[in-house]
Amino acid sequence: MSKMIKISLASLSLFATSALAYDQPAVNLGATSFLDGGPPSGPGFYFQEYIQYYTADTLVDLPFADPEINVWASLNQLIYQSDQALLAGGKWGMNLILPVVTIESDVAQLQDNAGGLGDLNVGPFLQWDPIMGEKGPIFMQRIELTFILPTGKYDSNKALNPGSNFVSFNPYWSGTLFLGPKATVSTRIHYLWNAKNEDPTYLYGSANDTQAGQAVSANFAAAYEVVQKKLRLGINGYYFKQVTDSKIDGIDVSGKEQVFAIGPGALVSFSPDTHLFLNAYFESDAEYRPEGERYNIRLVHHF
Repeated sequence: MSKMIKISLASLSLFATSALAYDQPAVNLGATSFLDGGPPSGPGFYFQEYIQYYTADTLVDLPFADPEINVWASLNQLIYQSDQALLAGGKWGMNLILPVVTIESDVAQLQDNAGGLGDLNVGPFLQWDPIMGEKGPIFMQRIELTFILPTGKYDSNKALNPGSNFVSFNPYWSGTLFLGPKATVSTRIHYLWNAKNEDPTYLYGSANDTQAGQAVSANFAAAYEVVQKKLRLGINGYYFKQVTDSKIDGIDVSGKEQVFAIGPGALVSFSPDTHLFLNAYFESDAEYRPEGERYNIRLVHHF
C-alpha cells in the first residue's frame, strides 16, 4: 500500500481433487505494493477501489490442454485510522473489504459460477507513527488481524466460485524502509489458516468436508521517486507457499500450492489525499495452482 492499508482479493479461488490441492481462498497477492507500511495522510477515513484482472492459460499439475481462466475483481475497501494509541504506541484502526468477482472458464470440467459478491474481509489493526530522521521518515509499520468471512456467492455444483464457503484467518505485518529521500522498500508478510468447508464442490466426489492447508505469503516492492511528490516507479512482486497438507474428510492429501510473481509498477500522487497505483505481475514457479498474469489498478482517497 502506498501509505494505505490492506486489501484482499488477489488470488483465484479454485478447486481441489482427492490428489491435488487447488483449494486456497482468495488472498492479497500483489494488491498492495509501494509504501505499504503506513497511510498517506494520517488519521481519518480512507476509501480504496481496486480493479484487478487475472488471466491464466496454465493449470499447473492438472491434465487440461490449453485451458483459459479469466477473473475480474472489484475490491471496495473502507478504512478508519484513529489517532488513539492502544498498544506500544500503535494506533487502532479497522479495515473492511467487499469484493465483486466475475469468473470465466473455457474448461468444460471446471464450471464457473459467473459473477457475484466475494468474501467479506474484516481486519482490526494497529498502525505505528513513522520513525523520523533528520531528512524525513525512516521506517513505518502496521499489524492487522484479518478475518475472511464466507459471505460470497458459492454453489457446490460449480467448480469456480466468487466465495470460498469457509472462514480464514489471514493476519499480516507490513513495513516500509526509507533508504533516503527518494528510495523505499516495502513488504507485507501474511500467515493463512483455513477452517473446514462442509459443503465441498462436486470435484471432491462424496467427501463430507475439506480443509485447505496453512500457508505463508509475502508482497514486496521497491520504488524510486522520479518526480517529487508526484510519481514513483519501481518493481513489485509476491510469493505464496502452502506449508501444510490440505485435508479431505480429515485425511491429508498431496499437493501444496506455490507461486512466485514479479513485474513493474508505478505510484501516481495527485495530491496528499489521492493516489493511484498501477501494478503488473508475471507468475512463475507455480505448483498445484494456476500460473498466469495479474494486473492491478488501485485508487486511494483520504477524506
